[in-house]
Amino acid sequence: MSRKAIIDIGSNSIKFFVGELAEDKTIKTVLDTNDIARLGEGLDATGLISPEAMERNVASVAAFAAKAKELGADQIVSVGTMALRKAGNSDIFVNKVKEACGVDVNIIPGEEEARLSYLAILSGLPLDKDADLVVFDTGGGSTEFIYGKGTEMVKRFSVNLGAVRITENYLKSDPVTQEEVKAAIAQIDKEFAEAGVVGKPAQLVGMGGTVTSMGAVKHKMVKYDPAVIQGSRLLKKDIEEQIAEYSSRTIEQRKELPGLQPKRADVILAGACILKVITDRLGADGLTISDRGLRHGLAFDLFQK
Repeated sequence: MSRKAIIDIGSNSIKFFVGELAEDKTIKTVLDTNDIARLGEGLDATGLISPEAMERNVASVAAFAAKAKELGADQIVSVGTMALRKAGNSDIFVNKVKEACGVDVNIIPGEEEARLSYLAILSGLPLDKDADLVVFDTGGGSTEFIYGKGTEMVKRFSVNLGAVRITENYLKSDPVTQEEVKAAIAQIDKEFAEAGVVGKPAQLVGMGGTVTSMGAVKHKMVKYDPAVIQGSRLLKKDIEEQIAEYSSRTIEQRKELPGLQPKRADVILAGACILKVITDRLGADGLTISDRGLRHGLAFDLFQK
């Protein structure tokens, strides 16, 4: 049985997926996990990956590569997204990873990231053949939007706005002030308006760590269960309630919330504000959560080949 391993290096977390092809041609998960290694920490201020973030992430990729071999993967594919596209020293990181574990990190453009994210959705959700659909994937450094009609992709674009920058630039107090939250939401709205985030789709699908974390918090899920999250709904009132909840707590107090990974406690409020603006701008009463991500789309692509 052929197994493929994917290591997806994002601004906030590294996601690791090992899958194999089942009899019915769907992809069966062998292992799906992540490490919040924060490659993009401080990147906005310096334009560079910091030495600490570099060491931490090289070690994390090497550990995942070793795990992939242990699980019998015959192919390991690693991709880098926004943080590596943006950093002035990403070539050093790529070289260090290669030296540490022999894995080639392929830095993919936003367009390709969007295509793989759409494939991931198609591999995991039943879609109306002709329904207007908007899929978004919000991460630490950027948010991708894909507009589709059923299985056809109509347009896609990437906005350089993610939870890390909004947190670092707007949500500085602990706990935050209402003024800071208002300013963060206004800034997100301004950037999304400029990028052309408009429309009224029949279906809105969200993916990425912010979305799945908010789903886990809604379900008070102490042990993350992708089966419960995949295809579940996050309503407008859930988003508003979580913004209020995170705003009222210090970062340390947020860590006590069941379902929230402690390492995500500082950036989750910015993520929730991003979701609020997206649902408002697209006139949606909520969104469907996809636990699938770029890594599943990439596996889907590799197995198709």
